[in-house]
Amino acid sequence: MDRVILHVDVNNAFLSWSAVDMLKNGYKEDIRYKYAIIGGDESQRRGIVLAKSFPCKKKGVITGESIYSARRKCPYLEVYKPSYEVYRKYSNLMYNYLCTYSNIIERYSIDECFLDYTNSQKLFGDPVKVAYKIKSDIKRMFGFTVNVGVGNNKLLAKMASDFSKPDKVHTLFSYEVEKKMWSLDVADLFMIGKSSAKKLKDLNINTIYDLAHSDINYLTKYFKSMGKMMWEYANGIDESVVEYKKREAKSISSSTVLPYNYTNKDDIYKVFKMLSMDVGKKLREKKLYAYKVGIWVKYADFIKVSKQNKLKNCINTDEDIYKNATLLFDLLWNNEKVRALCVDISDFTAHSEVQLDIFNANNQSILKNDDKKLQGVMDSIRSKYGNDAIGYADSIKSNRKWLLFLDKNTISGCKLF
Repeated sequence: MDRVILHVDVNNAFLSWSAVDMLKNGYKEDIRYKYAIIGGDESQRRGIVLAKSFPCKKKGVITGESIYSARRKCPYLEVYKPSYEVYRKYSNLMYNYLCTYSNIIERYSIDECFLDYTNSQKLFGDPVKVAYKIKSDIKRMFGFTVNVGVGNNKLLAKMASDFSKPDKVHTLFSYEVEKKMWSLDVADLFMIGKSSAKKLKDLNINTIYDLAHSDINYLTKYFKSMGKMMWEYANGIDESVVEYKKREAKSISSSTVLPYNYTNKDDIYKVFKMLSMDVGKKLREKKLYAYKVGIWVKYADFIKVSKQNKLKNCINTDEDIYKNATLLFDLLWNNEKVRALCVDISDFTAHSEVQLDIFNANNQSILKNDDKKLQGVMDSIRSKYGNDAIGYADSIKSNRKWLLFLDKNTISGCKLF
């Protein structure tokens, strides 16, 4: 039986998810139809366009340009801050829905998933009809649109979902490669970046057809192992499997593909804080502690590096996970542009086993108890009000922790010890 893979990709994810969430919370206008963008902090020079509405696109605003430049093209521009908590919520809603069709699902990024539908055909029938149902169900239930690509492997499904947007279903089966894919510009082939596309065109390889009919030895001479992959992709060949998490996990991890390439350490640390909160919550829900903390970093050129540390004492608080993750990052990072990040914890135990310093045993015991109480309070508030409702802050003049929570009427600071 030929494989059947679906690729589900959210249209303009960050702006769409922000718009849907704002409407659900009483906002009167849909920012998808206004001159609106999702962007960074304008008060800092790192403020860039992360996502744009269709009206902004018509004005020439492009993702990745500075907000200052975007305002020159679109004077009435409205800028909204990104909310990764909101994006995670809608990403999870989509993922959990897709799980009703297959248990073999790969979260390729926060806004796209691969689904192996091969064996599901026996239960749900024709994959193209199901693709249309997935598209309409997500729009009806969650309020945002997706493209669904259907193919015989991950490459073809991914290429199909990119054909035309938004709110579309496209097929690209192996027998359709010649008709639907070969006429495209070589730069449109998945995994061909700007630099590779320029080199290919310098070799007079301008279309995917040209690449598919090039000598593979000629390509490997110029592009090494990448040349073989380019040739295979141009011919619709991709043997990679849909990578999914098995139920009996020996580790707990949280990863994210960043909205653009990060180069600022403070921004990267904020992402590690979010990921640490996520794995910490999962760890405590299982009433476990971990002896190992690991991270991986994927750079803009898709090179992935990783590092882990075996701890003397087991941990289960967000702060401890975060401190170890950022320490590993400092040891690993080579100042290259970062595209994706992951925090992974493993080597679990059901009990807190702490080796106390013989000269400071009493103080360490108090700190551990206080940390547990603090984390318990934080988990309770996050469960009720969301992850953004509470966090750690360090006093400049002391090492004491402060708990900060907000509601509609008050802002309160509660010193715990």
